[in-house]
Amino acid sequence: MKFTKMHGLGNDYIYVNCLKAPLPNPQETAKTVSDRHFGIGADGLILIQPSEKADFEMAMYNADGSRAEMCGNGIRCVAKYVYDYGLTDKTDITIETLAGVKRLHLTVEGEDASLRPQPQPALSQGRGKVSLVKVDMGAPELTPSKIPVIAPGGQAVGAPLEVNGKTYEMTCVSMGNPHCVIFMEEDVRELDLEKIGPSFERHPNFPNRTNTEFVNIIDRQTLRMRVWERGSGETLACGTGACAVAVAAMLNQKAASEVTVRLLGGDLKISWQGTGTPVYMTGPAATVFEGEVCL
Repeated sequence: MKFTKMHGLGNDYIYVNCLKAPLPNPQETAKTVSDRHFGIGADGLILIQPSEKADFEMAMYNADGSRAEMCGNGIRCVAKYVYDYGLTDKTDITIETLAGVKRLHLTVEGEDASLRPQPQPALSQGRGKVSLVKVDMGAPELTPSKIPVIAPGGQAVGAPLEVNGKTYEMTCVSMGNPHCVIFMEEDVRELDLEKIGPSFERHPNFPNRTNTEFVNIIDRQTLRMRVWERGSGETLACGTGACAVAVAAMLNQKAASEVTVRLLGGDLKISWQGTGTPVYMTGPAATVFEGEVCL
């Protein structure tokens, strides 16, 4: 299997071009290639597939083999992949996901507009490469039953949640996948996430499990977060999580409509104008290396 390893702020995945032929048994493949000791090493596997609804389709699998609806860092890398490898010459593209079709704008550095890409297995030469991607992530879902989370009322904003004998205030948001946001006075950099993360992920109040973000408010324009991702554990960054954190901070009157979210792997710019409007996420994407692995 030929692959490309890419990352968005250290949230790394194995990318496979499946435009001409599907990859058999992607669940088991995801577990095999994600292993950081016996495989390639990644937070999961992302397949780039043909779509009848959009320019491309992204199929994402977590490191444990489970299928995920959406990945903010992953979709930015898909955009970089299809442009840098000459699969498109457009800088505004659409990508189908299990969370719907997403629209993306690509920032290309060193671009020569007179050059047009040709599909080829190697990175296109002599043309600009994508450095930054802005994603229309769609409007956040705030209705508890649709996130899903078991919580009273029309929204789970500042709702109590008991975990391991301690009561937290959670704000729950779906960005196509479920998120539980916990604002903390304690420095999140000091948290023992390996200990508490699994208890949130598999809490009975989350029927489909959940991603959990632990957040410090630095100021109204700056948030710091760590994330425990459903099916992968702690990762250096989570794009949908950063969007959920920004929405949750705004719902709780803790942040302005445009914020910088600081993750372990770097910063993302998030903007949201309120209920019913889309969340916009802007951040980098990077290629690490190409290779071939025997499965």
